[in-house]
Amino acid sequence: MEFSSNIVIYFLVFACAFLFMQLIIGASRQGARQVKRVNIRMKLLAKKNNSVEALQALKQARGLGDDNQMGKLLKQLNTLVVHSGLRIGAYGLYISMSVSAFIIATLVFLFTHNYIYFGLGFLVGFVLPVLVVMFIAKRRKKKAVTQLPDALDVIVRSLRAGHPVPVAVDLVAREMKDPIGSEFGIAGDEITYGTELGTATQRMSDRIGHGDFDMLAATVRLQVRTGGNLAELLANNAKMVLDRQKMRLRIKAASSEGRMSALILNVVPILLFAAVNILSPEFYGDVSDVSFVKQGLIAAVVWMVIGNLVIRKMINFKI
Repeated sequence: MEFSSNIVIYFLVFACAFLFMQLIIGASRQGARQVKRVNIRMKLLAKKNNSVEALQALKQARGLGDDNQMGKLLKQLNTLVVHSGLRIGAYGLYISMSVSAFIIATLVFLFTHNYIYFGLGFLVGFVLPVLVVMFIAKRRKKKAVTQLPDALDVIVRSLRAGHPVPVAVDLVAREMKDPIGSEFGIAGDEITYGTELGTATQRMSDRIGHGDFDMLAATVRLQVRTGGNLAELLANNAKMVLDRQKMRLRIKAASSEGRMSALILNVVPILLFAAVNILSPEFYGDVSDVSFVKQGLIAAVVWMVIGNLVIRKMINFKI
């Protein structure tokens, strides 16, 4: 009896271990399936019933109308939101600006009880979300341009294999990460639902807002109007984008000395001023009320700003 009970216990332990391993394997497989949804559009497709609903949801989240036109009110801000890829809708930036201005102005007033600082805090809070969105949009453009040669290579290989254009574009949309995956996905859906290839490519260029995508759109429009080998044109376009990226890296390397000089010229005076105030507070404390010292510090800051602008002009190359 004791022998049989031990067998039952061993069997139950084995069954529990087996079920636990099956649970882990099933979770890992589910995770692998989730990983294959490499961009936002693929995740929306998994949640929605069809691609039409996913396309409409993605456009609405990006602040794009049904006709894919930007809003007329404060068009530059709307365009900036579209370029950033943030899913905050058409009025999300305006709401963020208002909330940020109210919070920062209120905090500044509570600490200073000064209406001038309150106004400055309101202005800073109003501009801060715009600066954040500008930074996100710039980083997104850079990432999209980095992905563009690979996306074009996928399309070229697919076209040379005999696939139609919508299938080639959809392959990029399914296999590549954001931002390029979702952007090509929107373009592919528009082509599927009747939009011309040149128009869909131009809309994609407008959503990203980079010169390399403008060249891609011009190339596609030219091919649509005059004919020719689309795969060959896209291959040449990919090579040109790669050459431009190499040139940007060379310029960045050549201007590294100037950028490092600007960094040192900005950081060293600030660190020196902070170190003097910490080690010897009376060094500036005794003369902090003298108007000449205040004017000198203001002049130093102004000259630092002018120096930064001059150095930026010297090292900022556009290609």
